[in-house]
Amino acid sequence: IVASMTMVLYFLPGCTFTKPVYPLSTNGKLFPWAQFRLPRSVRPVNYDLTLNPDLNNMTFTGRTVITMSVLHNTKIIVLHSAHLNITKATFKLGDQETRDVTVLEYQTRQQIAVQLSEEMKAGQSCVLTLDYSASLSHTYDGFYNSSYIDKEGNKRVLAATQFEPLSARKAFPCFDEPAFKATFLIKISRKSNYTTLSNMPQVKSTPLPNGLVQDEFEKTSVNMSTYLVAFIVADFTPISKNVSETLVSVYSVPEKKEHTDYALDTASKLLEFYNSFFEINYPLKKLDLVAIPDFLAGAMENWGLITFRETTLLVGNQSSPLEKQLVASVIAHELAHQWFGNLVTMSWWNDLWLNEGFATYMQYMSLQTVFPTLDIVTLCFTLLRFRALDKDALNSSHAVSTEVNNPEQVEEMFDSVSYEKGASILMMLNTWLPGKQQFRKGIIQYLKQFSGLNTDTDDLWNSLTQVCVCVCVSAQHHNVSEMMRSWTSQKGFPLVTVSRQGGQVTLTQEHFLLTSDKATYTSSLWNIPVTYVTDNCSLGPECIQMFNLKTKSGTLELPESVKWLKLNYRNTGFYIVHYGDEGWAALKDALSSNVQVLTQEDRASLIHNIFALSRLGRVSFYQVLNLLKYMSNETESCPVTEALLQLNVIYRLLDKRQEDSLHYILYRFGSLMDNQTWGEEESVSKQELRSALLGSACSLNQENCIQQAKALFKHYDESNGTSRIPGDLQQVVFTVAAQSNEDWLTLLHMYQTVTYDAEKRKMLRGLASTQDARRIVWILKAGLRGDIIQTQELPLVISTVCNGFAGYLFAWDFIQENWDRLIEKFPIGSYAIQTIIKSATSQFSTQAHLDRVQGFFSSLKERGSQMRSVQEALETIRLNQRWMDKNLPTLQKWL
Repeated sequence: IVASMTMVLYFLPGCTFTKPVYPLSTNGKLFPWAQFRLPRSVRPVNYDLTLNPDLNNMTFTGRTVITMSVLHNTKIIVLHSAHLNITKATFKLGDQETRDVTVLEYQTRQQIAVQLSEEMKAGQSCVLTLDYSASLSHTYDGFYNSSYIDKEGNKRVLAATQFEPLSARKAFPCFDEPAFKATFLIKISRKSNYTTLSNMPQVKSTPLPNGLVQDEFEKTSVNMSTYLVAFIVADFTPISKNVSETLVSVYSVPEKKEHTDYALDTASKLLEFYNSFFEINYPLKKLDLVAIPDFLAGAMENWGLITFRETTLLVGNQSSPLEKQLVASVIAHELAHQWFGNLVTMSWWNDLWLNEGFATYMQYMSLQTVFPTLDIVTLCFTLLRFRALDKDALNSSHAVSTEVNNPEQVEEMFDSVSYEKGASILMMLNTWLPGKQQFRKGIIQYLKQFSGLNTDTDDLWNSLTQVCVCVCVSAQHHNVSEMMRSWTSQKGFPLVTVSRQGGQVTLTQEHFLLTSDKATYTSSLWNIPVTYVTDNCSLGPECIQMFNLKTKSGTLELPESVKWLKLNYRNTGFYIVHYGDEGWAALKDALSSNVQVLTQEDRASLIHNIFALSRLGRVSFYQVLNLLKYMSNETESCPVTEALLQLNVIYRLLDKRQEDSLHYILYRFGSLMDNQTWGEEESVSKQELRSALLGSACSLNQENCIQQAKALFKHYDESNGTSRIPGDLQQVVFTVAAQSNEDWLTLLHMYQTVTYDAEKRKMLRGLASTQDARRIVWILKAGLRGDIIQTQELPLVISTVCNGFAGYLFAWDFIQENWDRLIEKFPIGSYAIQTIIKSATSQFSTQAHLDRVQGFFSSLKERGSQMRSVQEALETIRLNQRWMDKNLPTLQKWL
């Protein structure tokens, strides 16, 4: 839209604008387009794709026939193509003869163009046919090659796709922007011992003269964005069942077929739930869920052909509820996308949150209804919202809906602001709207109104406002748009400060910004739907009282007999609260007397908020430790996990400076740690609790924990696979084992032979936690090579290595030495690169480290220096430095 507007203004009479500077094509001629976004003069109506992959030589040829409609008079057609060698191009306008045309290419923006001698008129249709050849990608995007080792030890090769966000253009020439929706008819050739999959059901197979077979798929019954197209050539095995007129199938490599039952059952139940909840049936005849051996993302929501990592789809019969929880949540997320993202799609990547925020929110809400025993909302969603707050407290954060003008910025939108903050503000809105069904009615209206179309954020708020105007009793609930724009159009979130005089409570809001000086000061205001409870009634939903804070400050009245109040009931709002010294003291006293006086989400949010306020400098670290005194009576996973996570961040910072802080954690949580059992445990929340506690205990070298873990590993090793370690204890056991020379080698052998992926990944984290310098270097190099350790796991390896004292400097050196190879494997700005940068730098806290990190990233120039994650890393180091300077002297005395 921006690009189109610029061109319209340029051609207006009387306007004086600088003429666009057109770049040079690869053949030296002027390329006829000078924008990152494609022109809107033509739009694709249908793609007819023929693909011929050669898995022996890792190449493919293709033919793309694009039928287009002309929207505005034009002489040019501009679309995307990347790393494709176009060998022939023909063009046909209306009923005219087909003729050869020259294709111009501008590689910097991955665009190609056809320049016509005559002008096409609005309303005409045309066809562009492109023949091309290319290599299968050796990274994790486009049409890429993958492989696995079968049970006979043979290497089996396959080819799969990953197009989101900008890689469909690497498989076929296309209009590779979300708003260019079209239908697709796909044909793929294969060897007779392979099968092919695509978005639609296969309609026929035809033997070819060269001995291959060509599979043809039904033309898509829906208009799709290019990033949702998918195809696979492999020898996978399915299990299937019919659900509400849709054939649901789960595919895996043949050796892992017995690990697919849970995914099929889960997907079937969730599909029925979403069909009912959205009042719109899933529109395709089939829904495939496919586990790919080499896959970088957790999963990808391709319409009708959802692809997954093996670890996020496959679980064994003996899997722990925690492992099933992960698989269920990823399936729930991807199925939600079939409506939010696929049926209704954001117009451009600046509104990615409309896809990802919604899918994240729905994954938790659906599982709460369909699989309540997984207890997923309490721990997972609560803690994820805390992490989103932590990121959004930085000056380097961004608005939920923000400008996106280059490929790196597109990649960087895939972060916790788009996912978890997006989900959090939807949860906040749902809590604020009156009645249980208003939010649901609003999103059903949105889906029905924009089915098959593209939208922006305002379309969503307008749909919700229309529903609310019809049914909402209170005027404060009428204008959803007005309230929610303050949460999507500006970065960050509010700090609400409570001050009380008798029965009068004043609430004041300001931007919670960890890096705040005159240069970064903002006068931002949010329309905050404040919820609160008091000591008169604090646990059930009937206790919730509401107050709408739109201005800088507001006042509410309470009975003077009220001893304390807690804002942000069950942490459903996206803000942090400061209660003042008296308010914090009253809450601490209440918890010390009776830990059950607040819900566990409220207790966890108090812990998160006071740590955040300590980083901001509003409370002393002594006040933090004072609140934590109540923890010896805490029994729930949410508050304990958050407290341990916050303390472990500080422990690792101190550890890197060779300061000892572990005694406090053992002192405060020792009795809880000692009370944990080491046998099978059915309760999900108890598994979460002991996993966090024992993980911390063993990492702090608590003797009893170490001995128990060693004994479990020894028994597991000697049983030759007949005994198993409970799933929630595997990580702590493998991590302890990896600290001994002999057991590290045993664990490496297990890693290379085990077939169950969730267990394999925990073994890898154990191996990477070694404190042996030579092994640290080996495992980093092995992850980059990709032979013993898949390169898709390298971000995990680096983050695990960085947690240890021995490894964090090795990891930083490794990243600097291998930067060009890393950005060859993982796109600049991608979530993998964000993870690597954050892991390697987030524990630095000295000026010397800050200078080195700044110097390295500055030297990269266009190879990554402008990434938001670099600014985040530098800001985090400065904040660590500030916190240490302020608190270390006190801590040294106190500890």
